[in-house]
Amino acid sequence: MSKTYDGEKIVLAFSGGLDTSYCVLALKEQGFEVHTVFVDTGGIAQDEVDWIRERAESLGAAQHHLLDVSEAIWDEFVTPLVWSHARMLGEYPLLCSDRYLIVRRSLELADQLGTKHFAHGCTGMGNDQLRFDQTVRSVGDYVIHAPVRDLQKVTNDVRNHEIGLLEAAGVEVPKKSGQYSINENLLGVTISGSEIDRFEAPGPDTRALSRPRSEWPEAPLEVKVTFEKGVAVALDGERLAGPEILGRLNRAFGQYGVGRHIYTGDVSIGLKGHIVFECPGIDALLCAHQALEDTVNTKLQNQFRHIVAQRWAELVYTGFFYEPHKIDLEAYLASSQSAVDGTVTLRTEGGSLIAVAVESPNMLVEEGAVYAQSASWTPEEAEGFIKLLGQSSTLAARVRRNT
Repeated sequence: MSKTYDGEKIVLAFSGGLDTSYCVLALKEQGFEVHTVFVDTGGIAQDEVDWIRERAESLGAAQHHLLDVSEAIWDEFVTPLVWSHARMLGEYPLLCSDRYLIVRRSLELADQLGTKHFAHGCTGMGNDQLRFDQTVRSVGDYVIHAPVRDLQKVTNDVRNHEIGLLEAAGVEVPKKSGQYSINENLLGVTISGSEIDRFEAPGPDTRALSRPRSEWPEAPLEVKVTFEKGVAVALDGERLAGPEILGRLNRAFGQYGVGRHIYTGDVSIGLKGHIVFECPGIDALLCAHQALEDTVNTKLQNQFRHIVAQRWAELVYTGFFYEPHKIDLEAYLASSQSAVDGTVTLRTEGGSLIAVAVESPNMLVEEGAVYAQSASWTPEEAEGFIKLLGQSSTLAARVRRNT
């Protein structure tokens, strides 16, 4: 027999979608006083924020809370992401990372309400449960409730089971909820479900930020991105807050179809994942920052960045956002940005973008030296350098010819 909680308060991270809507009903049935919290991670229109509040109230939440963490996402995630250029398996720029801020702020609300009970809508099949649960355990001592994961103990058809229960309770289920799972935040959009989960070509309804070719503007687009110590601070000379920069880049380059990807990766608990994601703003920042960093940092710094990026991506992807090792890596990344000041011009004619120009007072360029044309060393010095650099390979070739 399941435990009854007799009016104890619980904080539910609430998105208004199918899973978290079901969670409200399930937690109320267990006797909880359910406090829903929508942690606004950016990218959501005000009418949708209002709809989420109305949804929570219609489901019977005792109180709905709204928290904004867009600045925190920029500072705590976007900044080190850009510094490292991390992409999981070289493709996915960890758009799921708003989960960590959602959990932390939800737990802060739980503290304010005087409860140790926290709930989320994760299933037992994906990576998000790891991100949610591990963050809870890293931040403090709380009791984790996962009604959807628990539901999987009684049915293999969770989505249709949830829809049936909600409809039986007189709760309207948005048509799209039965087809796709859509997560949108400041970072971009991820879409799964239906034909995507079956590893088939995504349908036209899976587009959000990145527009199809038939809608691209005819004229090319150029945008200048200015960085100070590796952090984007201005677009086309206008100083802006980080979230506004990312929002503008999403809108501007999204109109040209930039930023649309399909990611197939190894889910941490052993499955293969297949998702559509769109992140024109992140793609633009990563492209611009790499062009600048490659110009102002040394060869060894730029080579080592790839090692740090792989490790940082693995930690963030698998739930270890508050792991001390990640903090250590970010200390190195911050140090590596001391000379990353300048402006990069990005250009797109649709579909992809390139960094076409770089301006910086810290460029590692020797006056009068041009690659493959002129330099400050002599031909003799170049020949000697080549001989010494290749000495080991030359000796190996000579020895093996004679054996």
